[in-house]
Amino acid sequence: MASAEEKYDDINVTPMVDLYLVLLLIFIIMTTAGVQGMKVDLPRAGGKAAADISAPKTQAITINPEGKIFLNTIPVTLPELETKLSALKSSTPEFPVVVRGDRASQYQGVMDVLDVLGRVGVEKIGLATQAPK
Repeated sequence: MASAEEKYDDINVTPMVDLYLVLLLIFIIMTTAGVQGMKVDLPRAGGKAAADISAPKTQAITINPEGKIFLNTIPVTLPELETKLSALKSSTPEFPVVVRGDRASQYQGVMDVLDVLGRVGVEKIGLATQAPK
């Protein structure tokens, strides 16, 4: 039988591994929460929501109330948007695009973006709205 005064040479690493897993989980949650995009006040739509197109390769184009255009939170002009989407189209033939226009933005800004999407040849286009109350 082992006596009570006997020393142990082993270190119990289970609590340390648990701590690392919790820290990893917190890091993953905070990283994904910080990459949501820009905040805009979306208009409301009635009816049923469209199919979920939240695949990893979905591109988000945002038009803020001042009329500035953002491609995945990066500010772009219309010619830059067309160039970047054309390059993306050459590498990935089919990718969905979600257009997010603030309710206070001018309708012409949304139409300009849709015109660029048509010239590039993007076929999967969604318009983001808020769910009805």
